[in-house]
Amino acid sequence: MSPGLAELAVEVLGPDAVVTETFGGLTAEVPPSDWIDALTRARVGLGCHFFDWLSAVDDGDDGFRVVAHVWSLDRGEGLIVSTRVPRAAPALATATPVYRGANWHERETHEMFGIDFVGHPNLVPLLLPDQFVGHPLRKDFVLAARAAKPWPGAKEPGESEHGAPSRRKTLPPGVPGPSWGPRPPGGDSP
Repeated sequence: MSPGLAELAVEVLGPDAVVTETFGGLTAEVPPSDWIDALTRARVGLGCHFFDWLSAVDDGDDGFRVVAHVWSLDRGEGLIVSTRVPRAAPALATATPVYRGANWHERETHEMFGIDFVGHPNLVPLLLPDQFVGHPLRKDFVLAARAAKPWPGAKEPGESEHGAPSRRKTLPPGVPGPSWGPRPPGGDSP
């Protein structure tokens, strides 16, 4: 992280952006109404011309966090721009006018999380079959395999009706046999 990039990001992205440095990277949290403006400012004001990826995180009752990673090739640094949309009506303006590369990422995020990207030029399914119902990356999505057939394994040792199986005793990797290693004084020699 170059000195002053965080301060420059605060200045460029505006007063509503919460800019933090975490794990050697820079993150800017913006309100949904500032999403496109923040991405545009990151591109123009910070030189983040390269669009890396966009996805979402299901935060349960708090809604969905939409996250985009953009990169400045000149600076050799990236910026994560994120916002939160409500669970009841997850919608956000499309980033495709700012970054054309956002097209497929928004289609996948729409398909997997059910977030509508308003103004997207072609928000059609990308990965799932046409007859698929639901959004598989939402936390409330029921896995069909678990609904049709109970999970055969125990979650924790001892939870199954048979008890926990004993584990086979094994030697650490690289140990040739039980006679290998130092012997106590007066012990047998190999």
